[in-house]
Amino acid sequence: MGKEMRRRRKRWSIGSRRRRPSRSSTSSFVRITAITPRATAFPAGVTYFATPASVLALSTGNNKLPAPLDTVPHKRVLHVGSTDVEILNLGRSHTGGDLNVYLPKERVLFMSETYLHWLFPAMRSAYPSEWVQTLKNAESMDAVWYVPGHGFVDDAKSLKADLPAYRHAVEQVLAEATRLHTAKIPCAAPTGRGADRAPCEAAQKGNWGDLKSWTLYSSQLETAIRKIYDELDGKLSP
Repeated sequence: MGKEMRRRRKRWSIGSRRRRPSRSSTSSFVRITAITPRATAFPAGVTYFATPASVLALSTGNNKLPAPLDTVPHKRVLHVGSTDVEILNLGRSHTGGDLNVYLPKERVLFMSETYLHWLFPAMRSAYPSEWVQTLKNAESMDAVWYVPGHGFVDDAKSLKADLPAYRHAVEQVLAEATRLHTAKIPCAAPTGRGADRAPCEAAQKGNWGDLKSWTLYSSQLETAIRKIYDELDGKLSP
């Protein structure tokens, strides 16, 4: 890890103690437009945008789809005054219903939780291997600003440079958990809490490198391992 990268990570770490990073406009917009299977009530007078995966999940059981609802297989373009706003389905990542918002004129991509700036990949509802491709899809765009859903919102140059580093982190977790899975090293669900519970065997035996210093490493590592195991075992929803 280079000196400049460590400097920016240290600055974020110090800043995170002073205040919780704001989710800013990316989250407020996506929270309105991107729906997930956990949603149970939808305000009237709002047009909802959802991925096909979210629509499928909301169509099962006793769930009821909100109306009006616009499914976004790839892209929808809104015209807000003189501003074009693109709602993009770049692929599944942190959840199965991730949407990103792009301002093409300004070249700003609001990535929501697809991009967690210097935070250990949170995979409780993730599609790990697809997350890697989704990040590659974002990297291929001609954006100047890549705005994360969590973490320190740095300058445009730094955020763009750190996006591949975040993808590498997801790839590193995926590769190491896959190695552990092949070696049949278990990561059983916890039975204790807090200091009374030791990390699972896979978490202890894995080589996590610099990721040990990332924020949320301790709380999210086992969750990520188990989610990757589920993916490798074919347990994730299609």
